[in-house]
Amino acid sequence: MTKEDTLILYKLIILYMLNRAAFPITKAQVADFILENEYMDFLTLQQVFAELADSEMITMTTVRNRTHLAVTAEGKETLALFGNRLNSLTKKKIDSFYMENEMEMRNEVSITSDYYKSTSGEYEAHLQATEKKVRLVDITLSVPDEETAAAICDNWQKKNQTVYQSLIEQLF
Repeated sequence: MTKEDTLILYKLIILYMLNRAAFPITKAQVADFILENEYMDFLTLQQVFAELADSEMITMTTVRNRTHLAVTAEGKETLALFGNRLNSLTKKKIDSFYMENEMEMRNEVSITSDYYKSTSGEYEAHLQATEKKVRLVDITLSVPDEETAAAICDNWQKKNQTVYQSLIEQLF
């Protein structure tokens, strides 16, 4: 197998993973699976991500310190044409990975937070929770400094369910 054939296979593995997900997944989630199963090394993986994005087969959207990946129509078409090159064992490993980790992966990408400096000079922490493309919670909190905004974003990742439940109990 030539180096070019190997790179094509690597791209198909990633396209299959992204197509298998019903939601955007993070670059780290894909990397964890790829590296754990020793399909390729870290540097090759970064090259494959870049080539897939450059050829518009995937989109990469960065929110705070996470890069979310999604397969595009072009990527789906490529997978439909060449997906038969993936062996059934690889597909089964990916399918099994999703079955075991789907809820955790979904939670990781459905809970987002970011902060920025507002025009008033304060910082705003923007917190969101979504489920199946439905926004459950969308909160923006103004705080006096960047450290507080960063702490709020970090805590949102850990305590979002408790906060959401409290809001429901208090408001209903």
